Amino acid sequence: HIDGARIFNAAASQNIPPSVLCAGADSVSICLSKGLGTPMGSILVGETEFIRLARRARKRLGGGMRQAGVMASMGMHALSNHVDRLTNDHARAKRLAKELQNAGFWLPRGGKVDTNVVFFALPENCKLKKEELPPLLYEKYGVKIGGGYSSGGRLFRLVTHMDVDDDGISATMEGITSLCL
Repeated sequence: HIDGARIFNAAASQNIPPSVLCAGADSVSICLSKGLGTPMGSILVGETEFIRLARRARKRLGGGMRQAGVMASMGMHALSNHVDRLTNDHARAKRLAKELQNAGFWLPRGGKVDTNVVFFALPENCKLKKEELPPLLYEKYGVKIGGGYSSGGRLFRLVTHMDVDDDGISATMEGITSLCL
């Protein structure tokens, strides 16, 4: 089984179809809300008997939705219209990483970013404590940022997605640099 929560991002970053990444698996779960813009929903892919058993287990555990068709239509739209644009998210994440690194922030892997997720740490000369950045960045610039990653909680995480455009990247950089440097 492959937990394919971000399988489309992985495929887009390597410029290969998801089927290549999943070739040796018996089953794959795919999240439609990570990067594809659906409010919720996942797909389970596998052989007919596997899917039959999964449906049976879901019913035994009380799973199911009455309005599943509405959610399915959103998933179909996302698969048809949002997969190809994931490379835009990746390009914006790479821009963000480069600008953070140029401003003196530390990035793991020498700043290499493969998909739409950027991790960074505050520079030594930062004006803020690490706990102060997320609430101030949201309050003053409307940018949500995750913190507390890695041992000691040193790293922050930024994720680009279809609702973040080039102006959003500029605003994010302006907010982080003006608050920290």
